[in-house]
Amino acid sequence: MQTVAVIGAGLMGSGIAQTFAMKGKYVQLYDISNEALGKGIQTIEKSLGRFIKAGQLSQADSHRCLQKIQPTLDLLEAVVEADLVVEAIPENLQLKLNMFKQLDELAPEHIILATNTSELSVTAIAAATSRPEKVVGMHWFNPAPVMKLIEIVRGVDTSDETVAEIERVSTEIDKETVVVKDAQGFVTTRALAAHMIECMRMYEEGIATAEDIDKAVRLGLNYPMGPLELADLVGLDTILFVSEGMTDAYGDRFRAPQVLRKLVEAGHLGRKTGKGFYNHR
Repeated sequence: MQTVAVIGAGLMGSGIAQTFAMKGKYVQLYDISNEALGKGIQTIEKSLGRFIKAGQLSQADSHRCLQKIQPTLDLLEAVVEADLVVEAIPENLQLKLNMFKQLDELAPEHIILATNTSELSVTAIAAATSRPEKVVGMHWFNPAPVMKLIEIVRGVDTSDETVAEIERVSTEIDKETVVVKDAQGFVTTRALAAHMIECMRMYEEGIATAEDIDKAVRLGLNYPMGPLELADLVGLDTILFVSEGMTDAYGDRFRAPQVLRKLVEAGHLGRKTGKGFYNHR
């Protein structure tokens, strides 16, 4: 696979595009507005700058990476010559169903269509196409150029050949993979949601301060970030959305604590709004 179409130039899409380009792949980066594409390219430039500052990338390699990424507002142009399509639009099932209907119509019949969903049904997304055997979950982690794991999600109709192809291309770009069944939250989102929600309950019950809960988890469990600071980074609205989906699937053990609901109701969504469990202003 030499050419990859990445659909969506947001935080994840831009990171995925950068990762492929850094490993020598040509990328068509699609979004619906010039503003979104411009922000995506700026995000990539800043990320490459951090790699340069860390001595992990040369200026010349950074320039070559950017040259391999072609922004486009034309979905047909993005996919018509692609060897692989990776969708990274917002985590909304109806949006993804609509997109996959379009991708199915526009992309060559033999092309794999991958979704970067972190918890939605790959089987349902695949059912929107005429090629469900070629639809697969390819769940990346933020920041995509740094995080080593790709969680490959096998839908009900996903073929062995499709899974093997995604494993192969993941290896080509120096990623590690796990293969999981299409169950709500897969492995990583399900495990992380349970961990975060229980730590929020401890905070709500006054067991410890947010700072001490995070410090205990960082130093006692050797996590790089505490659960509450990570929740602020991810976005509390996103955590609530995941919690509600997991509650529908698995019951009350994933029900969102009141403290999470009230912070979201107040518009305190974490770093992106300047306040969540912590004040980031």
